[in-house]
Parts: sequence; C-alpha cells; structure tokens
Amino acid sequence: MSLVLTPPRRLLPHLPRLLQCRTLQNVARGAGLDRAVSAFRSVCGDDGVSLGETVREQHGKDESVHRCCPPDVVVFPRCVEEVSALAKICHHHRLPIIPFGTGTGLEGGVSALKGGVCFSLRNMDQILDLHQEDFDVTVEPGVTRKALNSFLRDTGLWFPVDPGADASLCGMAATSASGTNAVRYGTMRENVMNLEVVLADGSIMHTAGRGRRPRKTSAGYNLTNLFVGSEGTLGIITKTTLRLYGIPEATVSAVCSFPSVQAAVDSTVQILQVGVPIARIEFLDDVMIDACNRFNSLSYPVTPTLFLEFHGSERSLEEQVSTTEEITQSNGGADFQWAQDAATRDRLWKARHDAWYAALALRPGCKAYATDVCVPLSRLPQIVVETKDDLIQSRITGPIAGHVGDGNFHCLIVLDPADPDEVQRVHLFTERLARRALAMDGTCTGEHGVGLGKKSLLCEEMGPVAVNAMRGLKDALDPENLMNPGKVL
Repeated sequence: MSLVLTPPRRLLPHLPRLLQCRTLQNVARGAGLDRAVSAFRSVCGDDGVSLGETVREQHGKDESVHRCCPPDVVVFPRCVEEVSALAKICHHHRLPIIPFGTGTGLEGGVSALKGGVCFSLRNMDQILDLHQEDFDVTVEPGVTRKALNSFLRDTGLWFPVDPGADASLCGMAATSASGTNAVRYGTMRENVMNLEVVLADGSIMHTAGRGRRPRKTSAGYNLTNLFVGSEGTLGIITKTTLRLYGIPEATVSAVCSFPSVQAAVDSTVQILQVGVPIARIEFLDDVMIDACNRFNSLSYPVTPTLFLEFHGSERSLEEQVSTTEEITQSNGGADFQWAQDAATRDRLWKARHDAWYAALALRPGCKAYATDVCVPLSRLPQIVVETKDDLIQSRITGPIAGHVGDGNFHCLIVLDPADPDEVQRVHLFTERLARRALAMDGTCTGEHGVGLGKKSLLCEEMGPVAVNAMRGLKDALDPENLMNPGKVL
C-alpha cells in the first residue's frame, strides 16, 4: 500500500533548502560510493564487483513477500581476508553492509533498505577441517546443507538440521534455522560450536577462540550464541564449525490420521513422554492434507495427520514403531502406515515435502507467505483451532503444517499481492496470530527470524529492558549501524 505524503505547512518555506541539503548529501554519498567501488576492485578484481541492475536486484530480495530493495553494489569476496578488507572500506566510507548467502530467507533479511554494499559469499564454498573421529566440520558460507551432506556421504556422518530449502549453512546460523529434525537433533543454536565473524570495522573474531572445537565450554560469555540468530546485524559469518552425527543404521517412516487436532497433539506428547527418540514428527491439518491429495494425486483421509520418522538400529526401530502405533491408536488414530525402504518412505512423506507447492496450487498465480509462531506443546491444540477459525472468518487461504514435536507451526498463506484488501486482511491476521502465540507464552518466530516484519512484535515479546540490552550490544559491536541496518531492532 503506497501513501502520498504532503509536507507540513510550516516546512513549506524551508522546502527548497531541505531539498538542496538532501541533494548535496546524495552527491556526497555518490562520490563516496565511487571511491569505494574503485577500492573494492583493488581487493577482489573487476569480476568481484558488480553494479549491474539485474545482479543488484537478485541480491535485494529473498523468498519473502517483502519488496525488492537492491544494494548500490554487490561484491563477491573469495576469502575471509577479502571480506575483512572490503568491510574496512565500507567502514571508512560509512556504507551499509548486507551479507548474502543463498537468498532463501523468509523475512526480508537481505533487503538493502539504505542501499550500501551486498557481500555475496557464494565464492567462499570450501569444506574445511573435517574431523570424523570428533564429529565436527568447519565450512565457509558458500557451502549449503545438501552440499555438505553429499560431501559426507562416504564418511558415515551427516548434518541433520533441515529447514527445507538448500540454504547456506552460515546463513542458517545467522537466522538460527531449524526444521523437521529439530525434535531429535536440535536447531542451529545447539549445533554450532564456533564461528569466524568479520565485524563492521573489518576486524576478525572467533567466537569460541581460533580453532577451538570442544564439545562443551564454560569459558567467558557465550559469543557463539550471540551471533547465532543475529541475522547479519552484528557481523558477517565467514566460517562455522558444526556438530555432526552418525548416519542411522536404519530409518522407518509412518503416517497416521486423527479425528482432531487435540488427538494428534496428545499422541505427540505421549510419544515424547515415554522416551521414543522420534526423529521427525510433522503435523498437517485437514485443509493442507486436502491440498496435498489434489496436488500429488494422493488418497490420505482429509483429517489432521501426523508424519513420523524414526532413526536407530533395526531392533530399536521395531520397538519404537510398535510403541508409537499403540499410542496413536489409543488417541483415535487410524490408517497407520509405515515403511522402511527408501522408495516407500518417500511416497509416504511426499505430502509433507510438497506442502508449500500444494498450498500455492490452491490459487495459481498467487504468492505464499509462511507464518512462524511457536508455543508450548500443551497450548498447540488451542492455538491451531483458534487460528483455523480466524482464517475462515478472515476469508484467508492458509493451510497449516507444523513441527508439532516442538510446538512450531506455519500457516502457508496464499494471497494476491495486487489486492490491497486481501493484503490488509492477511497483515491483520498475522498480527493477531503472533499476539495469540505471545499470550500463550510462545514466540512470534520459531525459526524464520525477525527480519523486517516482526520488529514491533520482538519488543512485545522480549520487553523494553531486554530490547535495550540488545541495542546496547548492537551499539558496542556496530556503533555506526552499518551491519544490515533496519533489521531485527
């Protein structure tokens, strides 16, 4: 929605002088940018600097619904030394810095709101320092989740954090991503051991000490977790050291339908209470199941449904599946199907894997936006039921899929961005949903981050004292507010 703003009457006599000052500021900024671009080229060569409109627009938008805000220039460093040198140039010329990994974020985190310089880190794509016996590896920011697991295939190890998209691992650290495996293996916050970070002034910091990778530490402040989830506002992550896990001996998948949301969630809680080490437990509501059936020509009952996955030895899996089936049946679960071979497992999970595309297919030509609230498990049935009622009353298409094992769910809202009335209804709905989650002791974002759209909600969630503490940390590390300005705070 665009607004035409008229200057206050008292400012009209001064308008020519104000415009002249603005013009002079723009001229000075342009001259500073020209000098900076020349310095950038001396660091990473002509091929490592782009002023092209197409390239800038590609780096000014992620997969969110937020509009494109392109940077003034895109640089492509090849190593941490170049990142440091480029950051020092930006710091000298007071140019904003926006880190860019793969552009798969969902909250507008790469938008260059104040112009500036986008650091595209795709050329830093080395997998470093694999320690098989210690179950850890260090990677550069151009390495994606799938690339790492492909590299690890013959080692018997894997990295389980799976947000769905083939995202940059350093970008996943920057947003504290998680996904379907979090109930068993945790989020990025639990799986990052150390970070190499270039600060706004170009200095290079190792959050747990250079080369350090102990399984635990009590040394000093937890700087690693300070930068995990900082969304590029405190520094540029140029390396991350990650925990790895042994590839399970066997994997079993299962699907089960339920008469209600309450029955599905009760089963989830009971499965966790008896100690079944479930690897994934995903929830799709009846609207989402119906959309998946249509999209993939499936025949699942159109009721709330759980998709489950178990990892372990052959013998342990038999016990896990048997216990889970008993629990689901006691809660009215039906059509319990399970499979161990990869092809059948993929067929069982196809509905969950294609949920995003199935939702989009409900309204061809429209865009999708995913909400991201997370609440304590006991409050999940209430918030899902209230949210479904709100969707109907608001005339919004929004099937629900969620990581039910940790209380995080998404409304996959499909909307027409050209319809201002619908855009406004969706905006009001998402605000109500977030506040509903906060009222239930939850959070406005479980895994996507704050970005552009949830800054006011962050204040409500954390309170003024905590937010002021965050501002103090930001001011200490980035006093000129050059690092990804306009995000989070």
